[in-house]
Amino acid sequence: MINHQVEPALLVLEDGTVFRGKSFGAKGTTVGEVVFNTGMTGYQEVLTDPSYRGQIITFTYPELGNTGVNPEDEESDSPQVRGVIARNVCYFPSNWRSRTSVPNYLTEHNIPGIYGIDTRALTRILRSSGAMNGAISSEILDEQELLAQVKAAPSMLGLNLVNEVTTKDVYEWSDPTVESWEFRPVMQAEDSTPLTVVAIDFGIKRNILRRLASYGCRVIVVPANTPPETIEQYHPDGIFLSNGPGDPATVTEGIETTKALLKGGKPMFGICMGHQILGLSLGAETFKLKFGHRGLNQPAGLQQKVEITSQNHGFAVTEESLQADVEITHLNLNDRTVAGLRHKTLPIFSVQYHPEASPGPHDADYLFAQFVASMREHRKK
Repeated sequence: MINHQVEPALLVLEDGTVFRGKSFGAKGTTVGEVVFNTGMTGYQEVLTDPSYRGQIITFTYPELGNTGVNPEDEESDSPQVRGVIARNVCYFPSNWRSRTSVPNYLTEHNIPGIYGIDTRALTRILRSSGAMNGAISSEILDEQELLAQVKAAPSMLGLNLVNEVTTKDVYEWSDPTVESWEFRPVMQAEDSTPLTVVAIDFGIKRNILRRLASYGCRVIVVPANTPPETIEQYHPDGIFLSNGPGDPATVTEGIETTKALLKGGKPMFGICMGHQILGLSLGAETFKLKFGHRGLNQPAGLQQKVEITSQNHGFAVTEESLQADVEITHLNLNDRTVAGLRHKTLPIFSVQYHPEASPGPHDADYLFAQFVASMREHRKK
């Protein structure tokens, strides 16, 4: 029997809203942007997604941690969130793959959490007022004292977090467990030389790398500040722009590198922040969404075609800023924001959502095949 001591915790939002609950995970105080995720599954993938860097995540699903935590489901080396908010927390998970519980996992990685609060009420506040900074604490239980820390924290708008999550070294992706992940057979390359993809890591998820590899690609991952001349030395068949956290407009090195690589005319594919950086490189602008899109059932499409997608982003490309040589391929059908782009003459495209899922539906996996087909066609020229 594992005993856990229930201690009080305090959640304070930037607008002065206060929730009192119970502490789980690490003890202490954490400050970040409070957002919500509507997914009913995949909490471990969410916790370890680098795109959540700097954020305190509210899970709207009422029970967190029933199946525990295991190393196979991690999207990065460790949890990336600043804090966790839940209605109920499971201390005794039941699953054959489980290695530990969510509370123990967060404690191990020094991440505070709060549970026992009305997450429906909190979500309604965030939907009405928008995502805002907040703090969780098990040591500061005075509302005004904690609010002062919240007000001193920087806004996500204008914040560059990519340097905190990008790889420090170049590496070639290799995963011995990839076949256990496949929802379809691994594809073989059409010729003896595999396609080489250079993935620029703004905070890449592991399942993106798995999907590229499963389509027969050799994937070389490089830091976000890698200059274009270095990338070209790998003689890539295509360039991939990854997801990542923070304000995309602040990732100036990545934007300038992408602009330079566009001149080479090679196939390019961007996901989430990669989509935003590609848009910025093509002369568009981005803006901060009121409360973002974070969940597994976001409809995206155009011209009577709809995909149900996994999404996690707080910024979007401004439609009115798109240049004449760029066309929209997808819209988020909830709020009509831009969810996909394609250049009219160059072999480059991007989507605001996550076709690799993990967690989420597989409706959009064809985009990886589209990228591979583009690279093969370009190789023949």
